Amino acid sequence: MTLALWCVLVAGLLPYVWTVYAKRSKPGYSNANPREFLASLEGRGQRANYAQINAFEAFPFFAAAVVIAQMVGNIAASTLDALAVCFVVARIAHGAAYIANMPLLRSLAWSVGIGSVIAIFVMSA
Repeated sequence: MTLALWCVLVAGLLPYVWTVYAKRSKPGYSNANPREFLASLEGRGQRANYAQINAFEAFPFFAAAVVIAQMVGNIAASTLDALAVCFVVARIAHGAAYIANMPLLRSLAWSVGIGSVIAIFVMSA
């Protein structure tokens, strides 16, 4: 399996890191009503929940880009791997900046991540 495909796995699991952080940010989590609990969070816990939601939203676009790029085969494997790693690193930075309440860094990380996905599509064309 290529590094880019391993990055798809990592990116697919990343939202759960933010979910665990959110659920552990405040005592009283109950799996019987997880959405109610998450909706009651404030501060870092709330931002971790928002990072989780955003990570789930970003994942399909990235996964599709990597799979399509490998199907089409117009992009060098090393380039695809580098762009996929860039996406994962940007998404980790995005979540960390979200939790730390650093909106400018969060937006920059988001832009780098989405830019890497767009680059994968453009280079695959």
